[in-house]
Amino acid sequence: MLNLASETSREWVRRASSRIGDVLLDHAHCEKKAAGAAVRMLFRYPEHGFLQYPMTELAREELAHFQRVLTLLETRAIAFGRQKPSAYGGRLRQLVRAEEPHQLVDLLLVSALIEARSCERFRLLSETLEDGELVRMYSDLLGCEARHHHTYVELAQQLAPPGNVRQRLGELARREAEILEIPSAQVRLHS
Repeated sequence: MLNLASETSREWVRRASSRIGDVLLDHAHCEKKAAGAAVRMLFRYPEHGFLQYPMTELAREELAHFQRVLTLLETRAIAFGRQKPSAYGGRLRQLVRAEEPHQLVDLLLVSALIEARSCERFRLLSETLEDGELVRMYSDLLGCEARHHHTYVELAQQLAPPGNVRQRLGELARREAEILEIPSAQVRLHS
């Protein structure tokens, strides 16, 4: 269960399929940002020993995914470079409460939702695209994204009672769904 409050529209799938180069470039950036987020938690919360091993593994896996997508970009002659961030992540980060331990709980749950949305969209791309190489990649990554989602939720439950975590995750999921309703001219994994 991915704990999402909405499903991706067919319109997003149509737009993403028609501009797959843009999606691949964004995907590479998303994997790099996910690795960076895990590493930041390692440095920011050294007192939480329960985070250290899972965040290290997540960072390694996200960097391996980044490298895989980067290699794919190179083979398709799509230049990797700077990209203006989508508003999605920034809007989600605005929902994070300021005081601890709520801040860490929210950071973990926002990360869980990002992974869940990626998983859902990777599934849709793997079912829609006709390019065998992309279908294989997105199919391969589904399980990792789902596992990352569950890891973040389980880590949050080490900081707060499971009922409170489920309630907050539901609130954040509803807000995440609202954020996705905001129109975007860009085609991104999370637009």
